[in-house]
Amino acid sequence: MSFTGKAKNKADELTGAAKERIGDMTDNERMRAEGATQQSTARAREAGEHVKDAGRDARESFSK
Repeated sequence: MSFTGKAKNKADELTGAAKERIGDMTDNERMRAEGATQQSTARAREAGEHVKDAGRDARESFSK
């Protein structure tokens, strides 16, 4: 994942956390749910990138 992609992913995760906290403070269930969803999506993308990186590393270790 490129630096830009990582930065965007981290920004989405932090934005989601902020939305979730604001939803908690204001008792706004919709905002809380949006924040949780945004965080989960960002974490899933990050996990997928880790899997791709691990696969790439494994492939490179066998080709050497």
